[in-house]
Amino acid sequence: MLNSDQTEIDLPPTHSESESIFSDCGGGRTGSAEDAGGVGLCAQSRIAEPGEAVKKDLQHLSREERRRRRRATAKYRTAHATRERIRVEAFNMAFAELRKLLPTLPPDKKLSKIEILRLAICYISYLNHVLDV
Repeated sequence: MLNSDQTEIDLPPTHSESESIFSDCGGGRTGSAEDAGGVGLCAQSRIAEPGEAVKKDLQHLSREERRRRRRATAKYRTAHATRERIRVEAFNMAFAELRKLLPTLPPDKKLSKIEILRLAICYISYLNHVLDV
């Protein structure tokens, strides 16, 4: 998991990939290196790693904007959805365990989460009263 100061490399750039590859070749044209006036200029920019252009694009953004863009990626959304699903399942299992400990009539009656909590409060209060007497 990345902290707020780190950037994720697989973010989509704000401009097209051809513009970032040929940005040093004069106006974003997709011509050859000779058309741009320099022999090795375009060839050198093609060698650069794809993540570098994204990092340069993100450096001028605020911390909050970088966080928003990172959260907008499909990879982040699927990871977040998976974590949330695991959390909700654990939450529901905890309620099911608590429900098993509470006496109700009929014993198989379906209770909502708020009913389980209220019944647990009453049952704990009752048990405290029994211990005090």
